[in-house]
Amino acid sequence: MTEATPVEDVTVAEVMAELAALEDPRARGVNERHGDDHGVNLGRLRALAKRLKTQQELAGRLWETGDTAARLLALLICRPKAFGDAELDAMLRQARTPKVHDWLVNYVVKKSPHAEELRLIWSADPDPVVASAGWALTTDRVAKKPAGLDLAGLLDVIEAEMKAAPDRLQWAMNGCLAQIGIDHAEHRARAIAIGERLQVLKDYPTPPNCTSPYAPIWITEMVRRQDRG
Repeated sequence: MTEATPVEDVTVAEVMAELAALEDPRARGVNERHGDDHGVNLGRLRALAKRLKTQQELAGRLWETGDTAARLLALLICRPKAFGDAELDAMLRQARTPKVHDWLVNYVVKKSPHAEELRLIWSADPDPVVASAGWALTTDRVAKKPAGLDLAGLLDVIEAEMKAAPDRLQWAMNGCLAQIGIDHAEHRARAIAIGERLQVLKDYPTPPNCTSPYAPIWITEMVRRQDRG
């Protein structure tokens, strides 16, 4: 693909060739340590997406390749509201690498008119990876549209199930626990107490100047920042 090629005339083969040219062994090594099987620098991937602009049909064809970098690019150039609920459900179940899963939920499903419907379906799914997407959508709703949510009931489920949950699901439930504690003062003490009792992610390695994902520390720090601001 050259700069002279109109973006609407770009083929899947041309995009795949450009992605292959962006392959970096060092980036692949870093990504693979996080479970992602691609070697494209995400900044360069975003630059390519910016050049291609929104192209729903091309996004669909890129997704169908099954290639992780191509799927990430597809999620950046797609039109989130163009997908039906069944299509998004199928895509989530195909998205088995962490970054594709995260981008699909955050960049596409959260902007979809089907987000609430899928939140309920996915939260109850026996597949923990699918269920983690439901919890991620629940966390988003806790932060943005909490009316109608049973926050005490969510804390009951977290308290009973988070400790034994598989990693991806545990991480998502922990995020919801923290969000409830951060945004809802009436549930804060209980959220912190649950975190202290379960000890989930207490020893998670946290880089300097980053906030620990351990819920009691996370909640306390974010509330402190809100109060200071």
